[in-house]
Amino acid sequence: MIPWRNALAELLGTAALLCTVVGSGIMAERLAGGNVAIALLANTLATVFALYVLIEVFGPLSGAHFNPAVSVVMALRRELPAASLGVYVAAQLTGAMLGAWLANAMFDMSVLQWSTRMRSGSGQWLAELVATSGLVLVILRAPAGKAAQWVACYIGAAYWFTASTSFANPAAVFGRMFSDSFAGIAPGSATGFVVAELIGAAVGVLICRLLR
Repeated sequence: MIPWRNALAELLGTAALLCTVVGSGIMAERLAGGNVAIALLANTLATVFALYVLIEVFGPLSGAHFNPAVSVVMALRRELPAASLGVYVAAQLTGAMLGAWLANAMFDMSVLQWSTRMRSGSGQWLAELVATSGLVLVILRAPAGKAAQWVACYIGAAYWFTASTSFANPAAVFGRMFSDSFAGIAPGSATGFVVAELIGAAVGVLICRLLR
């Protein structure tokens, strides 16, 4: 049976990550004065810094997946027990929702809300496939002790070189549905993103095998 500390680490780590993404998005939108580039830059920097720290903090406990697509890959590689996969994913999704709610509450917004920000189209879906395949490849190829740096750097770059601003994470998609802010995604757009991310994860694994 999965140790409860592993599940708690995934829940807290994913909650903190989504709180960072959503909270920095709200702050950036309020301070940027309508300049979307400045808002995205602020959102990117906060995410990069938090992601690095969270992987360092929770990595020794749970592997710091914070991402159902990554957990699925690790289960297929038998680096995560198959019986633990459902618990990891449940913890990640719960954490993502709680993190978004916490960000809403800190900025005096309605805690319970849905995003109205539509993100759809073939370009967006292709971007999520590319972002997730790259993320999985980086994780699988990162040298021991370097995953935090590599993942944080990659995600920071992918915020800017992908049309979707690189969610690359079904839990992030789920959490962002609960905040009608700069970082949000409308529920109607979520399915396309998640499907693209799962396909991207498979592509990342395939590329890693071809390179090996």
